[in-house]
Amino acid sequence: MGLFGRRADEDDEDDDEEEVELVLFQGALNGKEPNMKENQRLVQAGLNPAKELVTDGLSRRAETIRVEPKGERSQVAFLVDGMPYAGGKLTKPQGLAITQMLKLLSGLDIKVRNQPQSGGMKAQWNDLPYELVVQTKPQQDGSELLNIKARALKGAIVTPDELGMSADFKKKIRDWTSQHKGLSLSVGAPNTGVTTTAFGMLRGVDCYMFQVHSLRDLGTREVVNVSPYQANADDTLEQTLTRVIRVESDCVFVDPVINAEITKTLFAMQDKITLLSEMPAKDCASAIVQLVQWVGDAGIVANGLMGLLNTKLIRKICPECKQAYRPNPKLLAKVGLPSDTKTLYRKPVATENEQGEVEEPDPCEKCNDTGYFGRIGIFEYIEMSDGVKECIIGGGDANAIRTVARKEGMTTFSKDALRHVAKGITALEELQRVFKPVA
Repeated sequence: MGLFGRRADEDDEDDDEEEVELVLFQGALNGKEPNMKENQRLVQAGLNPAKELVTDGLSRRAETIRVEPKGERSQVAFLVDGMPYAGGKLTKPQGLAITQMLKLLSGLDIKVRNQPQSGGMKAQWNDLPYELVVQTKPQQDGSELLNIKARALKGAIVTPDELGMSADFKKKIRDWTSQHKGLSLSVGAPNTGVTTTAFGMLRGVDCYMFQVHSLRDLGTREVVNVSPYQANADDTLEQTLTRVIRVESDCVFVDPVINAEITKTLFAMQDKITLLSEMPAKDCASAIVQLVQWVGDAGIVANGLMGLLNTKLIRKICPECKQAYRPNPKLLAKVGLPSDTKTLYRKPVATENEQGEVEEPDPCEKCNDTGYFGRIGIFEYIEMSDGVKECIIGGGDANAIRTVARKEGMTTFSKDALRHVAKGITALEELQRVFKPVA
């Protein structure tokens, strides 16, 4: 993978590299067949480099692969467990060929380069199935920024337990979605797990007690006992929801809440059926303020919401190389961990042996010496208690809503994260990174 930069655990001693199995592209998600014969020159220039790029990303466990044009070069970057890592540099023609090839394979229009496009394809690597979402964005110089989001279909995070939700959070979701009314939301910024959490919330609904439908395209995700509902092409959202209610559905999973029109419709229907969705927002309180602005009536929002769940993803300590240590009691008291905590874990650091010699930790192939492997969710929520409702109806801003929620004991990110530290799932150093104040 010399074209895209070596991994940290690779050396330069010899060029007799083991043959690497390249990713197999298995067709566009939209079903469009690529015309390889008509685009022979593109296939010759871009197919193998595209396979090498994606293979390199998957071998690093990258959730995002990025090719960004910069002058006469294109910079490759990988996002692994939420952390950016630089890849190699491509020539401008190489970056263009890879971008156009992946657009073709994803069922996108390779002739269109002046507007954003989004598609995807199925893929297989190391006998494992993947879903690749391919997105392009035009740049001022006429080039395109390429983003590839990779999702492993086997072993993917799917349940509330795998997301890292506590028993309290799982109970909240069941309570919110068992009332046959109200809107419950997963909220968060892009790439923070908001969609995964929304699907986790959906899986947290008691689908054996209640009839659940989805208006949203589930894609390749499997959700047991949730029935897809095919909306009529000419129907409005209100008409579609009315039809869902007529089939005696108890709960419906809808597309993301992104504008005033959708918001007003959902709040107009929330007294007839349980609604579950997601919404882009900084946090729960900011989402509430935005909903009030869109609806234009704080009382409708306060009385129509059931609760909001916000997610951050933190890295899990590598199970192969994690290093145990006995924490200082003062440290435990400072961070808020139980005083009887005997052992915590961290990324391996150099230690001194009995002879006073410094010993460096052994290399770890599993995590590529990062000390972390995979991610897990931490959560905070706001539910519609009497105090929160009063604050919203009274015109409280996001800070005021947060203050009331915390006074009432609603869980915060930092409190939930400490639960994972105490269980040995992550390290205090990771929390320091995640919660470090922005300069």
